[in-house]
Amino acid sequence: MSKTSASDVDLNRVAVFLRVVELQSFTAAAEALGLPKSSVSRSVARLEEELGVQLLQRTTRTVQLTDAGRLYFDESSRALSALEEARERLSQLDARPQGAVRITAPVDLGALVLASLASRFVRRTPGITLEFILTGRIVNLVEEGVDLAVRAGPLRDSSLIARRVNGLEAWLFASPAYLDARGTPSSLADLAGHDCVLFRPKRGTGEWTLIGPGGETRITVQGPIAADDYTFAREAVLAGAGIGLLPAVQCEQDVARGRLVRLLPAYSGPSAPLHVVWPASRHVPKRVVLVREWLVKSLGALESTSDERDG
Repeated sequence: MSKTSASDVDLNRVAVFLRVVELQSFTAAAEALGLPKSSVSRSVARLEEELGVQLLQRTTRTVQLTDAGRLYFDESSRALSALEEARERLSQLDARPQGAVRITAPVDLGALVLASLASRFVRRTPGITLEFILTGRIVNLVEEGVDLAVRAGPLRDSSLIARRVNGLEAWLFASPAYLDARGTPSSLADLAGHDCVLFRPKRGTGEWTLIGPGGETRITVQGPIAADDYTFAREAVLAGAGIGLLPAVQCEQDVARGRLVRLLPAYSGPSAPLHVVWPASRHVPKRVVLVREWLVKSLGALESTSDERDG
């Protein structure tokens, strides 16, 4: 191999090499970069030719750094980070942040909450584009190039930075048509005689935990319809299928319009924690910080708004 000067090295190949090392896989790097695996492999091979050293030991299952590769990875990753930070600082000389921010969130939260919040945000903040990935799966933020995530429930990935913004409280709801046909429950015990729309039931039955006077009560309920998506469950309740234990923020507009009725208002389900999370990084673009703070503020206001309307 013939060695070349640093000025002859293709920085794009360096970036590909860094992603292969970070993800420990040519296949994963190719998916993350949106390139064919053969292109990624060829790019790293050309980089090794340009440098005149072997950077990686390749086996059928693993990718390992050579001693030279580790030295080059450490130095080049710092250098490219500095270049990226310099580029970002130049872009921020303009007082108005610009560019796309990618956000992932649960489907139901995105459709019923984030869509309306986002429409107001982009009207006030020209130059920033919000790209939402709405899915029930846990998105790997680093591998898939996602800036922020809104997640409900306990967090599983301790490597992320998280800010708790809310607790999504659940209330009991039913449609006026259902109540006209089956009557309105006046106590928790009455729920056993009603059809209920179940969320992620086990073996056809559901157990609801309700908190109210006297503390916590668990009730076994049954119903003809079950789902693993709150948007579907809400639509079923709206259609008169039964009583649902649904997130309050999801249904407050339906209550205001007379499409749903809140039942047994002294009781509510336990709050599911809601977090805004993002990958740990030495430098976060200004546009991402702006969107992150907007999410924290907007989602943090949801619970207090619901409480004020209820009270």
